[in-house]
Amino acid sequence: MRLLVASDSFKGSLTSGQVIEAVQEAANRCGGVEVRGIPVADGGEGTLESILAVLPGRKVSCTVLDPLGRSVETYFAVVGRTAIVEMAKSSGLPLLALHERNPLLTTSYGLGQLIEGALEVDAVEELIVGIGGSATNDGGLGMMQALGLRALDAANRELPFGGHHLALLDRFDLTQLHPRLREVRIRVMCDVTNPLCGDDGASAVYGPQKGADAEMIRTLDENLHHLATCIKEKLGMDVADMPGAGAAGGVGAALLAFCQAKLEPGIEVVLDLFQFDEMVQDVDLILTGEGRTDQQTLYGKVVSGVARRARLAGKPVVCLSGSLSSDLRPLYQHGVSALFSICPGPVAEETAMANAYEYLTAAAENVIRLWQSHKALC
Repeated sequence: MRLLVASDSFKGSLTSGQVIEAVQEAANRCGGVEVRGIPVADGGEGTLESILAVLPGRKVSCTVLDPLGRSVETYFAVVGRTAIVEMAKSSGLPLLALHERNPLLTTSYGLGQLIEGALEVDAVEELIVGIGGSATNDGGLGMMQALGLRALDAANRELPFGGHHLALLDRFDLTQLHPRLREVRIRVMCDVTNPLCGDDGASAVYGPQKGADAEMIRTLDENLHHLATCIKEKLGMDVADMPGAGAAGGVGAALLAFCQAKLEPGIEVVLDLFQFDEMVQDVDLILTGEGRTDQQTLYGKVVSGVARRARLAGKPVVCLSGSLSSDLRPLYQHGVSALFSICPGPVAEETAMANAYEYLTAAAENVIRLWQSHKALC
């Protein structure tokens, strides 16, 4: 039996790598199973580690500004002629203490510095930008300032960092924009379809987790409306309602407007990098999973992305999850053959998370034994 493990992490309990280890342990108990594991990600925290665990590449170290303008050591990756940048490593929530979260002040400038570093690598022809896990709501303007754009107020002064100052924006000067932005293909790992503004926009939906209260959200949304108006007037592009423009506090809008980037589901980009379609040709079964499987799983997440690709290859997929919500039947149409919770019964969340490795190992063993029994009878 050839088994491929392509799972998301179980947030708060297991990394993707630990999921693979648990399934390998289950396979060892059963015998006769060849396991191949790929730690997959979708553009958020841990994406670079997942990619470099599978593909031969190198880290390029650099010093950038964190969301509050402090120096931080980080890196991007180069795989062949492709550079991969992870926003969480420069402008992400993990870099801030809880009391430091304030999207009126935070900047995406560090992401722009990472992109600039990647563009300076001569061999790079393609740039992949993962924008999950951001701490910012500045419309991506900080990122673009790092790449040479001048954001000016009515007195011709450069705008300070942060979402609070977008209201002062009067015009753009694009004459110093990094020339390589026009030469490389830019793919953005983006798992949300939120517009830039409004009730479903960046500020209203994601502002609270970045530290915004109700008054901040109103201010930030008004400022992003103003940014969208300026972009439409100066560039002729209406980004306000574009799907994905609200990703990462408006970084999606900036990449669309100034970099002609393409927004794609993060898991699809990762599976392309891994040549997943070729990888699954000789496997019998695919195991995927995540900490909680619910309605959001349908929208560009790891489980649904893996299942869709597997269905095209005619391969069965079993999802093992820390918990399952109700009404998950639509996942069957996406290519999931069966869904199982790894928990042995009603248990407290803390207990389930503390014992996730053991629970997952046992559940994987049962799936493998069921498959082996089926094959023995055929």
